[in-house]
Amino acid sequence: MEAASSIYSTFIPIIFTCFILVIFSINIVDAEISDSKTIGRGLKAYRKLYGRKELAASSAPLFFNDNEKDIDIIATYSDASGTIRTSRVKMTDLSASWVLENPIDGDPNKQNGSQIFKLKDSYQASTTSEENAEQFIGDNHLQEVETEKRHQASWSPVKFKRQMLRKKRRDLRTKELVRQVTEADKQMEATAAIENLKNMYPVVKGKYSLWRRDYENPNSDSTLKLMRDQVIMAKAYANIARSKNQNDLYHSLLKHVGQSLRVIGDSNSDSDIHTSSLDQAKAMGHVLSLAKDQLYDCRTVARKLRAMLQSAEDNVDSLKKRSAFLIQLAAKTVPKPLHCLPLQLAADYYFHGYQNRRDLNLEKLEDPSFYHYAIFSDNILATSVVVNSTVLHANEPEKHVFHIVTDKLNFAAMRMWFILNAPDKSTVQVENIDDFKWLNSSYCSVLRQLESARVKEYYFKTHPSSLSVGSDNLKYRNPKYLSMLNHLRFYLPEVYPKLHKILFLDDDIVVQKDLTPLWDVDLKGMVNGAVQTCKGSFHRFDKYLNFSNPKISENFDSDACGWAFGMNIFDLKEWKNRNITQIYHHWQDMNEDRTLWKLGTLPPGLITFYNLTYPLDRAWHVLGLGYDPALNQTEIENAAVIHYNGNYKPWLDLAVAKYKSYWSKYVRLDNYYLKLCYFSE
Repeated sequence: MEAASSIYSTFIPIIFTCFILVIFSINIVDAEISDSKTIGRGLKAYRKLYGRKELAASSAPLFFNDNEKDIDIIATYSDASGTIRTSRVKMTDLSASWVLENPIDGDPNKQNGSQIFKLKDSYQASTTSEENAEQFIGDNHLQEVETEKRHQASWSPVKFKRQMLRKKRRDLRTKELVRQVTEADKQMEATAAIENLKNMYPVVKGKYSLWRRDYENPNSDSTLKLMRDQVIMAKAYANIARSKNQNDLYHSLLKHVGQSLRVIGDSNSDSDIHTSSLDQAKAMGHVLSLAKDQLYDCRTVARKLRAMLQSAEDNVDSLKKRSAFLIQLAAKTVPKPLHCLPLQLAADYYFHGYQNRRDLNLEKLEDPSFYHYAIFSDNILATSVVVNSTVLHANEPEKHVFHIVTDKLNFAAMRMWFILNAPDKSTVQVENIDDFKWLNSSYCSVLRQLESARVKEYYFKTHPSSLSVGSDNLKYRNPKYLSMLNHLRFYLPEVYPKLHKILFLDDDIVVQKDLTPLWDVDLKGMVNGAVQTCKGSFHRFDKYLNFSNPKISENFDSDACGWAFGMNIFDLKEWKNRNITQIYHHWQDMNEDRTLWKLGTLPPGLITFYNLTYPLDRAWHVLGLGYDPALNQTEIENAAVIHYNGNYKPWLDLAVAKYKSYWSKYVRLDNYYLKLCYFSE
């Protein structure tokens, strides 16, 4: 037993030593296998076949004979432990990325046979595939440069100069193309910006009214708002105090309410109120604090505030109705000077016997080669401004003929004015609408409707109860909308049967440029040339017509673009061919009960000339000077015609002050009759 134990102890070190040697041998073999795999991966990592000058890698010398079909390659490498080793491989075992480089390839004296080559690998174990790609691109560029230099070395001076000129031209063309692309991009951006600006609408910033600053800073009335809020709460607490018989608090609250209202007065901003406003606000705040401590009950205060709100809303509605009525009254009331002028002119017309005077230049009145204008108005001063401004800007005033039609009441005065104040070289004809005998109720729909009892009641009934019904649409009930001077525009071919084209002008416009180019506009078979007024969703057909009525919805597009009366070029020949007046009669008869539209001549105009209106450039006609104080000043000054459509006419005190000068500069204030009637700017 001891002998066996001794033998066993003797063999243990030997067995252990053998075990270590086996493990060491296995590690060496694994390292060799790993190196072989690494080389294989390296050979396959980049399969592209490179040129000799582009590659950089480990190399090994070898002998190569051209007559041999295969090559024995001795490769030198380092294993994982850092030991330098050699390995013999066949050429066929290598990937396509390995190339042979002959160091003496350029020597012509070397004979064929065994030659020494260097074997180069495109794969670097220490670099990534991205770095290899970048190296390849850079080396390729270097190769191209070196190749180009070798070619240039063989060029003659003439060829070299020619190539340099070609390169210069290519560079110039490239720069020009880049410049054109840049300019095109800038132009597209500018066009897009302009289109965006066109679709934008000017909006009055801040608050606006006729009795305060146009553009008030909304942040400048914080103290004023605080004091007004205090007054509201004080009134609420005063009502509660009275209901609870707290008379001292009630009288104290009323006292401070009165003081605050006196301090506020008619102020519209903090700069308008009295300097003691802050002290008064503090005193009111102290009283409100006492009232809150004694009287505050959430339900009671809420109920009082709701009652006050309802009362305030009723008061606002009443004031709106009153304001609408007063604005309409002020807009339609004739100022004293305008009332005086036709009286003085009519008296002198008959006193001096001008009624026997005949019109001159009768041949011009029916000559279609002249520029003819139609103006239908009973306002003498406004009509004179239209004529004066048109003639002043006309290039050939002697070729311009103005056809003015007025009513019987103003005919003598209108004719007298243009006899005494005839524009230089131009021709003016004044006619009385009552002389058109063909314009009677049997032919004209509007005149026939005026004989209807329902229409008379709607437009002319003056009992207060009738005004309270539909007072929000009070302007629709103005009798002027059934005036034949307004509807005469739908009978132009009958009034002027020998003319081919005529320009219709309202009496509330001012001409700022020569209008003769309008006669050369190709209307493309349309009857009416007008400026469209739609922007976004505004001024579309659905604003003027009742599309809940199937007669409208089945025949017209609610999104169709509206256009403006006031400056319209009409092709009278095309008008007759399409029988436009009959279309107007048809729709006017259908609207006798006012269910299709309510207001004036524009809705029947939109219907009558539906799909028959040619859109003119917006610069011909700028509207809104009679109601919009925020129009673009540049557009106004560049417009051919500016239009004071709306209630704030330039001859009224209601006029927007900054627009009035565009109209008043054509009024000759040194005129005898204007002085007699005390006209002033």
